[in-house]
Amino acid sequence: MRKRFVIGLVLLILLTTINPSLKLVYKKFNLTEINIENNSLLAEKDIRNLLIPIYNTNLLFLNNTKVKNALMQNSFIESFNIKKKYPNALKIKIFEKKPIAILYNKKDKFYLSEKIDLIEFKNLLNYKNLPHVIGNKDDFKIFYSKLNQINFPLDQIKKYILYKSGRWDLETINNKIIKLPSKNYTKSLNNFL
Repeated sequence: MRKRFVIGLVLLILLTTINPSLKLVYKKFNLTEINIENNSLLAEKDIRNLLIPIYNTNLLFLNNTKVKNALMQNSFIESFNIKKKYPNALKIKIFEKKPIAILYNKKDKFYLSEKIDLIEFKNLLNYKNLPHVIGNKDDFKIFYSKLNQINFPLDQIKKYILYKSGRWDLETINNKIIKLPSKNYTKSLNNFL
């Protein structure tokens, strides 16, 4: 019993009085370089600006949720992969949402992704000819899934218009207007096809 007490006391004194210089070792692992790849819609500088809060963070203790919180502030980012490259680099592979339409809801303007998520609108040359949706996201999501189910040629649609009565109109690239009823519009679309 006395030996245990003496050993415990010696260990307590040793561990509480020694000041290790681990700070010098840890400084080698501070994040100074971030490599970003697979981004086509977003500029690399915009992504780097989102990541400013994590620069000089120790790579050993860097939490992926900090990176996630920083990156997910941009609505174009769907997901990403992170790889730590020791001693001081981070490799981030970005997966972006692909816009399929431009949504006009009241005075707001957004891109809609393939999963019908809202994406912040920016003038992008590659996406200026997307079909326009005049209505709301939730109703369009239901309508769009029904169009996909019947294999409607979505590339032929220039504009989707939702009226207050719950009725949809489709304007084709040939400037033809398809007026649909508020109920059982899939039958009308199949007749059109």
